[in-house]
Amino acid sequence: MRALVHIFLVALVALLAVPSVQAAPLNVTLTQDRANPSIPTMGNQLHFHSVITNSGDRPIEGLVAWISLVEVTPGHEQPMDLEDWSALKAVTRASLAPAASLETDWPMRLIQHGDYRVVVSVTARNEQTVVTSPSVEFHVTRKPIVQSSRILPVAIGVPLLLIGWMIVQRRRLHVHRANDSRT
Repeated sequence: MRALVHIFLVALVALLAVPSVQAAPLNVTLTQDRANPSIPTMGNQLHFHSVITNSGDRPIEGLVAWISLVEVTPGHEQPMDLEDWSALKAVTRASLAPAASLETDWPMRLIQHGDYRVVVSVTARNEQTVVTSPSVEFHVTRKPIVQSSRILPVAIGVPLLLIGWMIVQRRRLHVHRANDSRT
């Protein structure tokens, strides 16, 4: 029994001796722009708005915020590479004063259909934590790649042009041969 009490006390002292990591005094919000289409389709552009606020009493130095996109379509869950989706992937601020905010608009071009979540994460040079916004979910509908209204004129026009060109060439050859036989 005495050994058990001793082990408990050692464990308690060890837990109290571990330095705790406090979250950075940052608040992050993320919302969709009201002008976003209600049913986003491949090729559309969505805009997201984030506000990062220093809720502490000291400046935050070396602030870095970045946007992340995750596909959550059943069977296709994966983080997405933003190379084609967004030109703006991160913002930095040398210092964010107490009670000050950093507002950022994040444009995103919709490349692929499916279900997605977007989130903004923030950290700072002297902070050991990453603060994230609540995620924003959206669904991208499939856009037909081939549209008959754009393909039909080409599908009919190119063969007609080739047939017309062949008829003109044949007539020229026929006229040329007729002229040669007269002389």
